[in-house]
Amino acid sequence: MTLPLAPPLLPQLARSRSSLPDDPGWAFEPKWDGFRALAFVDGDEVELRSRNDRPLTRYFPELSFPPGRYVLDGEIVVRDARGREDFDALGQRIHPAVSRITRLSEETPAVFVAFDLLAREDDVLLDLPYEERRAALEALVTAPVELTPMVRTAAEAERWLHEAEGVMAKELAAPYRSGKREGMAKIKRVRTIDAVVMGWRPGKAEGTVGALILGLYEPDGRLREVGHSSGFTAKEKRELVEALRPYETGERGSAEPSRWTAGRDLQWVSLRPELVVEITFDHTSAGRIRHGAKVQRWRED
Repeated sequence: MTLPLAPPLLPQLARSRSSLPDDPGWAFEPKWDGFRALAFVDGDEVELRSRNDRPLTRYFPELSFPPGRYVLDGEIVVRDARGREDFDALGQRIHPAVSRITRLSEETPAVFVAFDLLAREDDVLLDLPYEERRAALEALVTAPVELTPMVRTAAEAERWLHEAEGVMAKELAAPYRSGKREGMAKIKRVRTIDAVVMGWRPGKAEGTVGALILGLYEPDGRLREVGHSSGFTAKEKRELVEALRPYETGERGSAEPSRWTAGRDLQWVSLRPELVVEITFDHTSAGRIRHGAKVQRWRED
C-alpha cells in the first residue's frame, strides 16, 4: 500500500456524557453496536484494523469498498432479520477456521458503516475540523459502504437514545486526535428493567458482596439468569451480606461461561426469588445483559 497513513493508527476515542450537548458547535451521529475498525483502502487492497490495531481483514471477506486510495474510520456491524445490530452474531465471525469464516460471511454478512475520513489520495486529513472531514466523507462514500447519518441539533439526535445504542456527539471544529478522548462524546442509551435477585457472588474482600445475580422469568415460568450488577460502595458490600442472609437457600449457582467471563469464578450463593431490583443497563447480547447493569433501587413494592 502507498497510503499517507498506515497501521498502527489508533482511532479517536470519546468521553462519556450523561446528556446531549445543547449548543450549535456539535454534530450528532448514532452509536453503533459493532466492531470499531479502520479501513485502509488502496485500489483492490484492503486492510482492516480493530480499535486495538488487531488485524480483522481475514474475518470479513465479504466486505468491499469503493475504488480509490483512502483511510476510513467506521464500524463493522451485522444485522438480524429485523435490521437490528446483532453483536452476538458479529462475535461469532472471529474464528480461526477458514471454512467457518466463509460460511458465516454468507449466512451473517457484515457491513462497514463509515463515520470519518482520515486520508484521501496523498492527503492526510487528521488536522481538518470534523465538519470538513464529514463533507469529504459524504463525497467519497458509496455502496456497499454505508454512510452513518448525521444531524446538527440535539433535538434531532434524541431519537437515537431510544432507537439506537445511543449517540456520538462530535465537535464541528475539532481535528481528529488519534488515541485521545478529545472532541467527541458518547451518550449511551440507557434501558430500565425490574429483575429478580437470584443470588450473590462474594467480593474480593472477605465478608462482602461483589455482585448480585439477576434473573428474568421466561414465558413458561422458568427463572433464567441474565447477568449481574456490581459497583456497590464498600459499606454497601458489607451490609448486603447480612441483608441477603435470610433469603439464602443453602445452594450454589453457577453462570454459563462466555467470552466475557473467561477464567472467572462464576459460582454464587443462591437466594429465594423474593427480592426485586430496578436496574439500568445499556447492552445485551444473546438474551443476556452484556455489561453496564446498575441497581437504581430495591422494589419493595
